[in-house]
Amino acid sequence: MITSPDEAVLQWWADGERAVAALVERMTDDDLAAPSALPGWSRAHVVAHLARNADALLNLLTWARTGVETPMYPSREARDAGIEATAAQPPAELRADSAAACARFAAAVDALPAPAWTATLHNAQGRAMPATDVPWMRAKEVWVHGVDLAAGLAFVHVPAAFCTALVDDVLALFAARDQTLDVTIVASDVDRTWGSGAPVVTGPVSAIAAWLTRSDASGLTGPVPPAPRWL
Repeated sequence: MITSPDEAVLQWWADGERAVAALVERMTDDDLAAPSALPGWSRAHVVAHLARNADALLNLLTWARTGVETPMYPSREARDAGIEATAAQPPAELRADSAAACARFAAAVDALPAPAWTATLHNAQGRAMPATDVPWMRAKEVWVHGVDLAAGLAFVHVPAAFCTALVDDVLALFAARDQTLDVTIVASDVDRTWGSGAPVVTGPVSAIAAWLTRSDASGLTGPVPPAPRWL
């Protein structure tokens, strides 16, 4: 039985939090109001989403610690309303809110008793998951949405080991949804291959991660098919 999160995952999460916090601190008020890479969202919306996601994952850790079912969000509508309200805050308040939410989540990870890491929880889609997956969920949020901020962070800056684990994760999700891509994917920089289809898609693992999560195939060669929607 796994009784603690993987150390590599904890490092990816911590590094991602620091990278995104630095971006948020550097952005001016006008920068925050500017569009992000996500349609219809400003950078403030992305920061707001990350803040409320930290609180949502804190809810899961509370569930693990207490045994009392505590879902990430009361509903999809409540999630969306929380993001909009957070994004509408004055920039200084948004920055402070984001920093405080990240700190609350980090404190909860550090303080969670070892037995609580064995708890079974449910994610926002209702799928059962071990508590040890929570830091991995947060690592994905901070790195991918950090890129979505369109403020200087790109997948090429993301740790290659994290990108490799992300590709594993995304392709497993596609397979579970019967959306397996009929290609062979070759990472040119980390000695990894996925799939068995005749068409071969090649590129650095950071570009593969960008394609599978954000439909950005610009760093790849070969007959690149459209990727299914990730989340």
